Amino acid sequence: MHELLIFLPVLIFSVIVHEVAHGWTALKLGDRTAWREGRLTLDPRPHIDPFMSILVPALCLLSGAPVFGGAKPVPVNPWNFRRPSRDMALVAAAGPASNLLLAFAAALIFQALATRGFLASGLSDVLGALFQVNLVLAAFNLLPIPPLDGSRVVAHFLPRELGDRYRELDRYGMVLLMVMLFFFRGPLGGYLSWFMSTVGGLMVS
Repeated sequence: MHELLIFLPVLIFSVIVHEVAHGWTALKLGDRTAWREGRLTLDPRPHIDPFMSILVPALCLLSGAPVFGGAKPVPVNPWNFRRPSRDMALVAAAGPASNLLLAFAAALIFQALATRGFLASGLSDVLGALFQVNLVLAAFNLLPIPPLDGSRVVAHFLPRELGDRYRELDRYGMVLLMVMLFFFRGPLGGYLSWFMSTVGGLMVS
């Protein structure tokens, strides 16, 4: 229960930052949809999805699976972009990038406080959770599986017709994710472990 009380708020905060990063990048590239709908805020109320933001991460914690979840996706209209394919890829990449920045910030704060002997146990737990959760979120969202962010980045670099067909797989996104989670847990766990040890190791080295 103690772990859940730490990880769940950290996860909710992290997925909100992830979605705000998408919306903020879209705004900078010419699409004001997320801004008009009030999604460029850290207030959790417009972002929380009861299933992906609360139930799924809680079940992951209770079952011992890697903790992941999500918020309501921010609305983006690619037709407002000057270069829709490239700009959608940039908007997609902004989400995982924000998680990597949060993880790096958590590592820096942890090391700075620990060096000076100012690190209380409760704060240590929160910073550790912030570091781990954001590395998992970044790694998971970078997978090139529709509708994850990695698929939109990959689609930009494919030939136009192939990229369009690839994007059409978004309609089967939930099915693809469930298949991956239930039938490819071993490879997924190996990938997440590799990502956390490699990228996380670079952050704390």
